[in-house]
Amino acid sequence: MFTKLLIANRGEISCRIIKTAKRMGILTVALYSDADQQALHVKMADEAVHVGPSPSKDSYLQAERIIQIALKVGADAIHPGYGFLSENATFANLCGQNNIVFVGPPVSAIEAMGSKSAAKNIMELAKVPLVPGYHGDDQSIDVLKSHADSMGYPVLLKAAAGGGGKGMRQVWKTTEFADALAAAKREAMSSFNDDLMLVEKYLTGPRHVEIQVFCDNFGDGVYLFERDCSVQRRHQKVIEEAPAFGMTAQLRAQMGEAALKAAKAISYAGAGTVEFLLDSDGRFYFMEMNTRLQVEHPVTEMITGQDLVEWQLRVANNEPLPLTQEQLHIHGHAFEARIYAEDPNNDFLPATGRLSLLQPPVESRHVRVDTGVVQGDEVSVFYDPMIAKLIVWDENRDKALARLTKALTEYHIDGVVTNIEFLYTLANSAPFKSEQIDTGFIEKNQHLLMLNDDQHINALLPMAALYLMLSGQHENQYKATKNIQDQYSPWSFGNAWRANEQHLQNLELAVGDSTFTVQVSQAGAVSQAGAVSQSRAVSQSRVINQSRVISQSFFNIKVDQQNYHCSGVIDKNQLISNINGHRMLASVNAHQDGHSVFCNGKVMRFKSLQADLGDTQDNTADTGFIAPMNGTVVAILVEPNQQVEQGETLMVMEAMKMEHSLKAPKAGSVGEFYFKAGELVDGGDELLSFQAVKSVEINKAHITKKESVKNAS
Repeated sequence: MFTKLLIANRGEISCRIIKTAKRMGILTVALYSDADQQALHVKMADEAVHVGPSPSKDSYLQAERIIQIALKVGADAIHPGYGFLSENATFANLCGQNNIVFVGPPVSAIEAMGSKSAAKNIMELAKVPLVPGYHGDDQSIDVLKSHADSMGYPVLLKAAAGGGGKGMRQVWKTTEFADALAAAKREAMSSFNDDLMLVEKYLTGPRHVEIQVFCDNFGDGVYLFERDCSVQRRHQKVIEEAPAFGMTAQLRAQMGEAALKAAKAISYAGAGTVEFLLDSDGRFYFMEMNTRLQVEHPVTEMITGQDLVEWQLRVANNEPLPLTQEQLHIHGHAFEARIYAEDPNNDFLPATGRLSLLQPPVESRHVRVDTGVVQGDEVSVFYDPMIAKLIVWDENRDKALARLTKALTEYHIDGVVTNIEFLYTLANSAPFKSEQIDTGFIEKNQHLLMLNDDQHINALLPMAALYLMLSGQHENQYKATKNIQDQYSPWSFGNAWRANEQHLQNLELAVGDSTFTVQVSQAGAVSQAGAVSQSRAVSQSRVINQSRVISQSFFNIKVDQQNYHCSGVIDKNQLISNINGHRMLASVNAHQDGHSVFCNGKVMRFKSLQADLGDTQDNTADTGFIAPMNGTVVAILVEPNQQVEQGETLMVMEAMKMEHSLKAPKAGSVGEFYFKAGELVDGGDELLSFQAVKSVEINKAHITKKESVKNAS
């Protein structure tokens, strides 16, 4: 076995590989860029070497530099993980030329599957079923469009060298083809330095089912069953599960044998994934083969009890496969949910920021968390915004799904916007539970999955107000114990005490761009001994601990004409509340911008506002376009001072390997662009000036046009 393994990757997958290598007694070497100097994978490895600046093209994609590092540290093998150089034939070839084992398939297999169009031709010869499409070398727009027109819309444009949804566009009608092709080519060139495209018939209701295959260097191969990866956004997977629901033994065997046929057609060795589209009629079609370990490999590990990284290392060490097909069995059901720094309510735009709170669920034989970050780390613009993978297992799908939803309620992250609430809503939705799933699941069920902010904000506002009242009371009581002479003064109670009047106060809470007025009156308190009093309860229950309020106070809280009778206690960062007879447990995180309340899979971030004693200014002037995140300007598609129509694309940005188009919100004219193509911008930067056409001008133009038509007639 290898003595020292260099991992040519970063983050979660590097940490995952290090764990297995250490268990097998193999020394590990990590790479790190400027942005990753303090990263978890660096701390876990036995050695770590700086590979370059933060952008991946200058660090993790520097093949020759990585080879030199491997030679310098004496690594006899390199594991590429997934992404970056994992499917790069040139890098694999460099490893061989320098007598370093590449933990992956042969160079010829990578080359064969590296082009989707070439892969289709190979699979066609191997009699693997294919989706109708064009995979030729003639890339003129006329040829591509003619094939799309002849096979009928919708069609799917795919980068031949692509993966992960990059360089991919759905086209629903012929008039959209040219713009979609241009965008797909730009994204493909940016991500893979190759804009060769293929065109496929787009199946409107299929499932995405993939088969995990493994082959050794002695001609033997097995399939470790299937994963259903149908739930996707922007062609990237969101929740995966294994085995696939509704899979018969006969269909599983057919797909498994087809996957092995595909692998043997290219003399494959190591871990590979053959991806199929499974139509509702039971027919399946080859999509592509990924010549690497998949992001979702943990669900296969959970149902088979096998460590796939260990299998990779043993095959790369020229050992036979650990098990035969007959020895492999499915045990239970597993789900994987990808925890991303992204905003589902804003088209899943990636988010950046520092993880001020990172509290995952407790790991067990049922719950596993694969991550490459710790609390305090930063999610940067340079890499994929995935924070972690949450994997759960149980005896069957229903039980595993219950594990997933429970674990999601226990996953608390602050400092960046995440998709945890969205994942919880999705996993808890009736269509997902009842297996009404295909690759269009999210689009079809948006009305169920997109968060109703008003609904959950109204539910959490009483809890937020209760927490502020209890924590304020706690602070004032603690101060009072330090001042013996003031210990029983009503002015130190912190409960809006007034002589002969109701204890009433208003809280102004800012949630996002909205401000809510919450009216609070204290109704009394109950000490540990249970004594109730309207006026003496607070003073009776002053014995406190700095991390715990041991009296239970009662409040009447009014939000948007709704009345809530509330009580609760705070224990460290836990709020135990009772609101209108409903007892709930919430976690509250205080940060520089206010507080975040986590409860039952929901999170609300709020700030308590001070009274505004000055005049507020109403600024309704046009302020231009604001960059939604850190990124790079890819293209500027209109000229300064040009008149544009509503919905016209003005500028294209790229962030975290995805393109984002900025469109005109209404008809108007573009003034000045503040950045050029290729320049880096920060989130919040103003990108351009824009002046909307006023309604009066539109009416005048309309009248002038009518008069011209009238005069002409």
